[in-house]
Parts: sequence; structure tokens; C-alpha cells
Amino acid sequence: MIYGYLDLPWWGYVVYTLVCTHITIVAVTVYLHRCQAHRGLEVHPILAHFFRAWLWLTTGMNTKAWASIHRKHHAKCETPEDPHSPQVLGLKQVLLEGAELYRAEAKNAETLERYGKGTPDDWLERNVYSKYSGKGFLITLAINIFLLGIPGITVWAIQMAWIPFFAAGVINGIGHYFGYRNFECPDAATNISPWGILIGGEELHNNHHTFPTSAKLSVKWWEFDIGWMYIKLFSLLGLAKVKRLPPKEVCDANKAKVDLDTLKAVINGRFQLMAQYSKSVMLPIFNQEKDKIDSYCSLTKIRTSLIRDDALVDAAGRKRLEAFLAKTQQLKIAYQFRKALQDIWQRTTATQKELIDALQDWCKQAEATGIKCLQDFVIYLRGYSLNAAA
Repeated sequence: MIYGYLDLPWWGYVVYTLVCTHITIVAVTVYLHRCQAHRGLEVHPILAHFFRAWLWLTTGMNTKAWASIHRKHHAKCETPEDPHSPQVLGLKQVLLEGAELYRAEAKNAETLERYGKGTPDDWLERNVYSKYSGKGFLITLAINIFLLGIPGITVWAIQMAWIPFFAAGVINGIGHYFGYRNFECPDAATNISPWGILIGGEELHNNHHTFPTSAKLSVKWWEFDIGWMYIKLFSLLGLAKVKRLPPKEVCDANKAKVDLDTLKAVINGRFQLMAQYSKSVMLPIFNQEKDKIDSYCSLTKIRTSLIRDDALVDAAGRKRLEAFLAKTQQLKIAYQFRKALQDIWQRTTATQKELIDALQDWCKQAEATGIKCLQDFVIYLRGYSLNAAA
């Protein structure tokens, strides 16, 4: 028979394929990524076993290997030791050969030993999922042929290609190459789209690299993370418990002095703080001064270099920026204060008192510049604090 037990209309095969691949994406983002790799939430054993079985059937991925490789990616991001950085290996290789890069790193025993702590190591993992990692594919193929007949082979092929292309290729490739950035984290991670639907919310990759242990990947009101929607649903059903979320910024405009609470907020919320500095100080001054250079292309690149982490600005970018700053005194001052603020929380050997004194001194000097937007930011910084959850 050409058709299987279900004998679906043409659109039925489409729905079946989309439902199956979507479940796989949910298993990857909720279980492998947010739960196992980053411990942003706890998942009930019943749901965890379902996800493990489903991933074995549809991807053959091992929990320890996936979590280890991803943790190493964060630890060594955009360096030659990163298992899949398009900044190092090139976008084409990561996009088209992401699965091959994953399989190669999965054979690295040192990676598994160093980064694989806390992942499942029960009888099922040792005797089924790891021992017969390639057998789940065949079971899925048999099920598809029984239910769908010959078209089930095509559906199976799509299922097998879904994660290698979207997760290993698109997220690891495009997610470190093209897109927008809410935060200037020290790697090249970008948000591919503000609507994280197709890839389970993983499209919000810059947000994730800024707050890697958060169970929620959206941070702006207009961003949507479908993975978070499922986590909320699982939580309501008693199948998941959220442990960590992005911190929420709070500002007390009446607070007139930098204290220990300010210091802790500045260090823990530094990416949010610097995003605010760019928004309220750097970019307003830049918009006032940009008529001093007439190339739109150069303006775009200079604007990016102004707010980007220094490690991500190449030599040509630094040269353009230096030439522009030489013509714009206020922007040069604001840029120097930005670097001075970053230097404070990078003083790893300084005492709390020394860091508080440094912040207070920074505020006094910033106020003395007479630059209105910089003076306003000082008020914001003095009242800056964080709540535990967004």
C-alpha cells in the first residue's frame, strides 16, 4: 500500500510533520537547553523522560553530549575552542555543516568530562539512549511508514534534517552573525527575530547569551518566546519549576549616594546598565554630532563601534571611530566615561569599598562635565538596583 494506517489528505501530512518537528524543538529548547545545559528550570521526571525518549527517536542526541557542547560554547565563545563559532569557522561552514561540527565535538571525551556534570546517568541513558543512539531513527522510520505509508519516508527525512539545520545551523550560525542586539555582551550573539516561534524562542539568542541561566529568553515587551509559553504551561500543570529569570531594573531617583546595593546592581546588571548608557548618553550625542561626517555607511559602522564591546571591534572599526571622536568633543568624553565605567567592574582584585569609591568618583566626574544627558545618567546610576525576576 502507498498510504498507511491514517490515510491522510495532503494537508494532513503537512500538519503531522509540523507537529512532530515542533515537539522536537520544544524538547530541545525546554529540556536540553534551558533545563539541562543552564539549569534555568527544573522539569518533572515524567516530562523529562518523555523528552529524552522523543529526542532519542527523532534526533539521536545524547543529553550529556548536547549539554557539554553547549556549555563549552558559552565558556569558549568566539574563540578557536568554540565548537561552532561562525566568527571563527565562517558562517557557511556552521550553517551547512553544523551537525557535523556537533558530532565531531561529541567524540571529544575531555569536553564531555569537563562540561557534562549533572546530566542524566541512569540505566536508560547508559543502556538505551547512549548505547543505541542511532536506533531511535529506525523506530521513527518504521512508525512513520506504518502510519503514513510511503509518504512517511519523506516526513521522516524532514524530521531528521530539522534539528541539524535549524538548531545546529541557523541558531549557531545566523545567531552569531546577523540580527539585532539588545545588549552588548562580549560575544557576537544576535537576536535573529523578536518573535521566537519557529525555533522555540531560540531566535532570541543575544538575550540568551546575556542571561544564559534564565528560563525566559524574551526581555522586551514586544518580544515573544514560545518556549517560555510552554514552560508557563508546564508550570501550571506541575511539570516544571522556574529557577531563574532575567533581573529587572529598578531606579530610585531620590537616592543620592552610591552604596553596596548600587555596586551589586551595577555588577550583576552591567549589560542592562550599559544598554541604558548607550540609549540615553551615547546615541543622543551621536545623533547631534553625526553631521560632522557625511558617509551613511561610515555612520552606521561608527554607531555600532561606539556601543559594541571592544573585543568585537576590528582594527578598521577602531581607526574609523578614533577619527570620528577626534572631531566630536562631547562624544569623545561620553565614550571615555563609558570605558571608565566598564573598567570599574573589571577590577577583579579590588575590595568592595574601593569599587564603591570608584563609582562615586565616576559619578562626580561625570557630573562635572556639564553634559546634560551624562548628568541625567548619574542620577539613574545612583538609584540603580535589581529585582530578582522580570
